[in-house]
Amino acid sequence: MTTEDTVDKVPMVLLTGPSGAGRSTAIKALEDAGFETIDNLPLGLLPRLLSGQPLKRPMALSLDVRNRDFSPAAILDALKLVDQLTNVAPELLYLDCRAEVLRRRYNETRRSHPLDRHEDPNTGIEAELSLLQEIRGWATVLMDTSELTPHELRHAVQSRFAPQDGQSIGMTLQSFSYKRGIPQGADLVIDCRFLQNPHWQHELRPMDGGDVPVGIYVAADPGFEPFIANLQEMLQHALPGYIREGRSHLHVAFGCTGGKHRSVYMTERIAESLANRGWQVSIRHRELNRYAVLGARTQIAEDGE
Repeated sequence: MTTEDTVDKVPMVLLTGPSGAGRSTAIKALEDAGFETIDNLPLGLLPRLLSGQPLKRPMALSLDVRNRDFSPAAILDALKLVDQLTNVAPELLYLDCRAEVLRRRYNETRRSHPLDRHEDPNTGIEAELSLLQEIRGWATVLMDTSELTPHELRHAVQSRFAPQDGQSIGMTLQSFSYKRGIPQGADLVIDCRFLQNPHWQHELRPMDGGDVPVGIYVAADPGFEPFIANLQEMLQHALPGYIREGRSHLHVAFGCTGGKHRSVYMTERIAESLANRGWQVSIRHRELNRYAVLGARTQIAEDGE
């Protein structure tokens, strides 16, 4: 298929391959990249799915032996049907994997094979590889996942089917109280308890980190400016690396004793800094039960222009 053939056409990826080769990781990577995805679609429903309005966004369909309609002939019919759509650029992505690697993965997870529910998956693996051999030869894109980690597979799939120019990661910045525990799922946890505590200032105690007097007090700590400058630089260097590793979301949690003053102010400052550098950030203040979203915006100069 030439480049001219695919101009202004909507990508459609038919994804298949042996069980254990990474289909779930690949379909999730495409979903995170903006594809409409359907996992294990019954092939008999494909004509009905494609008979409505023309596709307006990329689509990926994961097809595997769990489907009662699955066969080389059914896959070939699906390819012919998709190829007839004038506004679609179809691809057949086959995730390949060596049999010994599949056996090792099944042994590590202790899952049964869909073609053989007995404890030993070897029979099912051999039967599935034999069934898929003909389909493998039709693939327009063949990826051997034998030596790939899930992160590397995500990156390979997104680089091939959804290359990104610019940001492709969502961020949540959250404040919290150590008294109530670290938020589940936090990727980075920043301890703000070394900063001077507004709680011990009578006039500041009723306020929170979103109030100007509290921010002035916290920022007056001699350790604040070096700390926030180093943190901003670290995040700016780390975020492109997270994107290269296939991460679609990063959760950064800022904690202090009560989750009301220092952690809230730090969350707001870092979120504003990231937004000014072109990142879109969601904010959550757990103890204040408050949410917000900062869209990427142009850096504001010191004179306000």
